[in-house]
Amino acid sequence: MIDEVNKWFNLAERDFFSAKFFFKKKTYYVSAFLCQQSVEKGLKALYIKKYQKLFKIHDLVKLAKKIGADIEILDVCANLNPVYIETRYPDVPTSYKKEEIKKLLKDTEKVLKWIKTNL
Repeated sequence: MIDEVNKWFNLAERDFFSAKFFFKKKTYYVSAFLCQQSVEKGLKALYIKKYQKLFKIHDLVKLAKKIGADIEILDVCANLNPVYIETRYPDVPTSYKKEEIKKLLKDTEKVLKWIKTNL
């Protein structure tokens, strides 16, 4: 199961790396989507470690609650949850602003550090 945990967390780290890349390229909606994906995959890694199985869900708040995340992590998850849907519609790509994505990146990094500490 450790191998599965590592696979999921490595994907989370790769998505976060890509989120930073797209931020630098000013492709903010892709950066936002990858932040959401990074947190989702990281939380799934922690869930797998705790329960030895995958929880197939995209709701970050529910996933974070299942693994005992604190309120600070839950707040970040609540902010990232809508991104999963929003980035799939054609009018959204222009609606993300630089400062908003900067905060998402910072929050994503915070969650990934918390996950890594708990893995």
